[in-house]
Amino acid sequence: MTKSINAFAVSKITRRDLIDSAIKLGLASSTLGLSTALLSCGGSSGSVVTPPPPPITDDEFLDQTERAAFQFFWEQASATSGLIKDRAFAIGGNDNRPVASIASTGFGLTALCIGHKRGYGDAAQIQARVTTTLNFLLNLTHVNGFFYHFLDLDTGARVWSSEVSSIDTSILLCGVLTCRQYFQDANIQSLATQIYQRVNWPWMLNGGPTFSMGWTPENGFIPTNWDTYSELMMIYLLAIGSAANPVAAATWDAFARPSLTYQGLTYITNTGAPLFIHQYSHAWFNFRNKNDNYANYFNNSVTATAAHKLFCLSLSSQFADYRTSLWGMTASDSVNGYTVWGGPPAMGPIDGSIVPCATGGSLPFAPTDCIAVLRNIRATYPKAWQRYGFVDAFNPLTGWYDADVIGIDLGIAMLMAENQRTRFVWNTFMANPEAQNAFQAVHLL
Repeated sequence: MTKSINAFAVSKITRRDLIDSAIKLGLASSTLGLSTALLSCGGSSGSVVTPPPPPITDDEFLDQTERAAFQFFWEQASATSGLIKDRAFAIGGNDNRPVASIASTGFGLTALCIGHKRGYGDAAQIQARVTTTLNFLLNLTHVNGFFYHFLDLDTGARVWSSEVSSIDTSILLCGVLTCRQYFQDANIQSLATQIYQRVNWPWMLNGGPTFSMGWTPENGFIPTNWDTYSELMMIYLLAIGSAANPVAAATWDAFARPSLTYQGLTYITNTGAPLFIHQYSHAWFNFRNKNDNYANYFNNSVTATAAHKLFCLSLSSQFADYRTSLWGMTASDSVNGYTVWGGPPAMGPIDGSIVPCATGGSLPFAPTDCIAVLRNIRATYPKAWQRYGFVDAFNPLTGWYDADVIGIDLGIAMLMAENQRTRFVWNTFMANPEAQNAFQAVHLL
């Protein structure tokens, strides 16, 4: 019921009474009479009943989501380094955890471009923050151009004995190149180009056909490689497109592309992997309407999202919260700490938790379904929405709500929301000649 209908019920005023009153007052006009009577329906108190505002549009909803995420990337960055925290309290405020991640910073650099374009903050301050970050990155400790995964927020020193990461450096570089293309500023463009061109991509191959997942000074190269379809596509495309230290286009053919059939849907995937593997490279590289010798990767992510929804719904007998308007899980926080979960098939200790960035990161692949889920979460579970937007995860069955947000999860949802609305990130990033050259080299046409 609306507020005005409730007021009619309390006052026991019928529509006929309203019209009769209007006639007695000499206000028989059908438009003026009814609106005047509505103003008096509050009884002797004379209170005015204001009808509720119309519901916000999907575009306005996504704008609110992006604006909230931008606040994280702005507030949770170091003013000294520009590096952005790996995670922070969902409510904002003081958070003394000093750990940044280069992947969060990569998403954040792209978020700064979106915020500058949309006026989410002062334009001059945003551009200055980008310059500060790129200056710091150019002078930051690196190994053959690759960065350590986790860093001290202000000093950039390695923390947690983390690895020099090929995928996280690639996420960072996607943000760097987005800034280079968006800001028509010679200094920003020069800094970004230097950061990208010094990466020694052949070194990370470690003499093999596929990229290592990383390197540590203690043990050398990590023994596992990016050799099976996943978020890895950005590594290969950035390396193939490099003008300074490229790898051969044939590396694109070196990683496996296994397929899975689930409830009649067949798609390329890494079996049991979290949904984000079908999202991250797509945040910057626009695979829409592109095919290589193996697949249309955009359509593949459409199918993967549809399969994941069906998988979640198949669990509804175990977890009553999973339904058409509430589904989605991917690597995220859980009540027991950070968890890698997904499906199909089932992976991880699934407990009915909902991860908003699962549907947020798939917005371009299933916009109607994903927006419906996100709007339902915000309307039905108000604790799931805090200062920076959606908390990282929550469980409607137990009442658990994560106290944190995670930069990469806010980031994928923000970038994909913008791509769904305007294709801004795609259009900006894909204007980089290196991206175009990579697509040409691997016959993504």
